[in-house]
Amino acid sequence: MIDLEADLDLIRTAALAAGELALAEREAGLKIWSKSGGSPVTSADMAVDRVLHDALIGARNGYGWLSEETADSPERLAARRIFVVDPIDGTVAYMKGKPWWCIPIAVVEDGLPVAAVIHAPALGETFTAVRGGGAFLNGRPITASDTADLDDASVLADARLMEGPQWPEPWPAMRFEKRNAIAYRMALVAAGAFDAAIALTPKWDWDVCAGALIVEEAGGRVSDHHGGAWRFNQPDPRQNSLVCSAPALHPLIVRRTAPIPLAPR
Repeated sequence: MIDLEADLDLIRTAALAAGELALAEREAGLKIWSKSGGSPVTSADMAVDRVLHDALIGARNGYGWLSEETADSPERLAARRIFVVDPIDGTVAYMKGKPWWCIPIAVVEDGLPVAAVIHAPALGETFTAVRGGGAFLNGRPITASDTADLDDASVLADARLMEGPQWPEPWPAMRFEKRNAIAYRMALVAAGAFDAAIALTPKWDWDVCAGALIVEEAGGRVSDHHGGAWRFNQPDPRQNSLVCSAPALHPLIVRRTAPIPLAPR
């Protein structure tokens, strides 16, 4: 049996150290370039990735590895347990000195996250969970909101998308906000600060894996926008889309989003 608390302690310690490194790297001055898809990457992303890999795989050399900043390898598919890491989620916010970036790390066992941390260094917030053990923010238990009505719900989503003409069933009036990092959006839903986070495009495992466990352990629900369950450590390390919400809102959201086709991958 995997020692979940030991793995959580390992990834939490690694995330805290990575946060200190990321802050120091930005203070020292960043090198910035663009990936093939056009998204920015910095010297800090790469430095944090190396430090996390050395700390985590050094402690658990039988685990696989999946990270945004490491070339993917099919070797991870043969591993029963893997680390799923985004060295810096919300790189644009990080580059611009805004606080909405974080370091999400998860341990996946047999396709499901079993230990997770989302550390937001600039905010002093560390969200944690192990499967079956509840979810916490800085050591205090958190729960998803008890909101049961979409009317006036607080939602992390693109208002232009949600208020567009493509919906067979119109949405009620909701309050929309944005946060750069997908993992941090999910953490905010887990903590009850927002009622839902919605995105209809595919999301990389490293952005959503840690959040999936933290939300579920906080009593919330996560799926794609057709209501399909997520599995991790698959050959294509992406989920179809994101519906992350308070438990009572999930069926109300999926009822409206299910007629929208899944985006091609």
